[in-house]
Amino acid sequence: MEILSVEFFMALGTVILLDLLLGGDNAVVIAMAANKLPPHLRRKAILIGTGGAVLIRLVMTLAAVWLLSVPYLQAIGGLVLLPIAVKLLLPEKGGAQVAASENLMGAVKTIIIADAAMGVDNVLAIAGASHGSFLLVVLGFLISIPIIVGGSTLIGRLMDRCPIILYAGAGLLGWTAGSMIVHDKIIGAALSSSVGGWVVSVLQLALAAGVVLVGLAARRWEKAQSVERA
Repeated sequence: MEILSVEFFMALGTVILLDLLLGGDNAVVIAMAANKLPPHLRRKAILIGTGGAVLIRLVMTLAAVWLLSVPYLQAIGGLVLLPIAVKLLLPEKGGAQVAASENLMGAVKTIIIADAAMGVDNVLAIAGASHGSFLLVVLGFLISIPIIVGGSTLIGRLMDRCPIILYAGAGLLGWTAGSMIVHDKIIGAALSSSVGGWVVSVLQLALAAGVVLVGLAARRWEKAQSVERA
C-alpha cells in the first residue's frame, strides 16, 4: 500500500472510525478512575494514565499486526471479530464499573490496567483494518486518542442521536472481518484458487450485511424480552 494513495487514506479513515466507535467505554473508564481525585490531580491522572494506556495499547496492536501475518491467525482473528461487531449493536446492559482511587498513582494504575483489559476488541479490529501497516496503526492512534479523551461525551451523544453511525460501524467491522479472512495467507489463497477472486468482495459484503442483520434481530429480541419481563 503506497503512502498518500487513495487506498492508504481509506484505510486510515477506517482505523480512525473503528478507534472512535470502540473507544467510548475506555474514555468512560478513564473518567471514573479519576473521579474521586481533587480537580488539580484529576487532570494529571487522566493525562498520565492515558499516556501509559496509549503506549501499552500501541505495543499490543503492533504485536497483533505482526501475529496476524502468521498463517491461519488472520482468519481466526476475523472470526473472533464478528461477535464483537454484533455486540456493538446490542443495548448496553450496564456501564463499565471501575473503582475510583483516592490517590494519583492509584488512579493512574487503574486507568492503565482497565484500558488494557477492555482494549482487546480495539486491538484486534485495528490490527485487521491496518492491512499490516505499522504506520496506519500509529497515525490512527495519534489522531483518534485525543478525540476519544477530549470528546467522549460528544461522541456518545452523536451515536445516540444518529444510530446509523453504529450500524455503519458494525458493518465496517464485518467488512474488516471478511477482509482478514480472505487475506489470510492460507485460507485466502485456498478460497481464491478454488472459488475465484470474486470471493473477496462477496465475502466482505456478506459479512458486513450479516453482522447488521444479526445485530438488528438480536436487538429486537432483547427489546421483546424486556417488554415481557415488564
